[in-house]
Amino acid sequence: MGEPERAAANAEAVRRMTGAQPVLVDVLPAGQAIPGIRPNVILTSGPPMDWDMYDGGQRNAVIYGALYEGLAASAEDADAKLRDGRIVLGATHDHGCVGSVAGIYTASMPVFVVENAVGGNRAYCNFYEGESRHRLNYGSYNDEVRRGLDFLRDELAPVLQAVVRGSGGIALKPIISRALRMGDELHSRNTAATTLFTRELMPQFIEYAVGISRERALTALRFFAASDYSFLRLSMAAAKAMADAACDVPAASVVTAMTISCRNFAIRVSGLGDEWFSGPLPEVSCRLFDGFTAEDVQWIGGESHITETVGLGGFAQAAAFGLQAYQGGSAEEMIRMNSGMYQITVAEHPDFLIPYFGFRGTPVGIDIFRVVGTGITPVIDGGLAGRNGGQVGAGILRAPLACFDAAITAYQAKYGN
Repeated sequence: MGEPERAAANAEAVRRMTGAQPVLVDVLPAGQAIPGIRPNVILTSGPPMDWDMYDGGQRNAVIYGALYEGLAASAEDADAKLRDGRIVLGATHDHGCVGSVAGIYTASMPVFVVENAVGGNRAYCNFYEGESRHRLNYGSYNDEVRRGLDFLRDELAPVLQAVVRGSGGIALKPIISRALRMGDELHSRNTAATTLFTRELMPQFIEYAVGISRERALTALRFFAASDYSFLRLSMAAAKAMADAACDVPAASVVTAMTISCRNFAIRVSGLGDEWFSGPLPEVSCRLFDGFTAEDVQWIGGESHITETVGLGGFAQAAAFGLQAYQGGSAEEMIRMNSGMYQITVAEHPDFLIPYFGFRGTPVGIDIFRVVGTGITPVIDGGLAGRNGGQVGAGILRAPLACFDAAITAYQAKYGN
């Protein structure tokens, strides 16, 4: 496989990725929306693994998901059923989903249904749980967490379903593009995007308030007003729809997914199908919440860096200097890291623009050969989970080089040097 052929394949993969048009078309329970989600299925972040491989907060989160869904009477019962197959554990990416941190999906949980209007592929993401640092996806479960999940399912989701259907669908790329110009990078900062999304649906919220229930409409709006991160789940689903559009381009060496489990970091590559290429857990530079130390940090999974895969998040840091207050660092360092991402990508996004760089497009199309050739690994923004559950901080992650080395080995075995 020569360089011109690989370059042409990469150009096609990125054309599909940047040309995708993600549209929010519905809100449904996961069991109705997602192919393969039966009542006894639980999904979690990371490549598929045997149940015995899960530990720490990710293992706890899966068990908590079983308890919440009523699939088990106790943690011991959940463990026994996960061992013998009465509860089936699956990987989110294998079902068109992406998981925030532990990424727990159960059949009754509501999901955003996002469709690529160009290619027709669909992607799904469940809802943001609210501002408390104790959330199921961060390995916490108590009465507060359970009530919050009930609220999403029983109160918020029916309202959102009605207003989204009433809108005829919400195009997400224009919201993302504008939010980048307003200080978001669409991973660790979604304040502008959440505001824009709420405004886009305001006519439908008013219609719902007048025709169905004023109080339920106001409750939903109050949730969005108090939850700046609500749009993160839409940016994740949109990014998944865009990234999946670039899958399976023969000879393309562009990354189409990145994932973390409690065990490893892994990537998928367009020209290499559904195979995952693994490396160690990422390096992290973080800002911890008061009262926590580095010893409290625990890896329990995560896939919100699907946003970085399509040119957002850490690949758009220079659009979101406000992140310094959340995850540390400096504006100068953010500019330097963002600039470095142009060296490992094959294109600049035609729609995602960074004002600081003179409205230059974000770097998009991570090329495994450029990563290994330069030694520069992808920069990822993200939250950090704690050993005893809950979020303990936020920071900047660096993907490990080993998974890119492994992908190149597989690429050369398939396509030649």
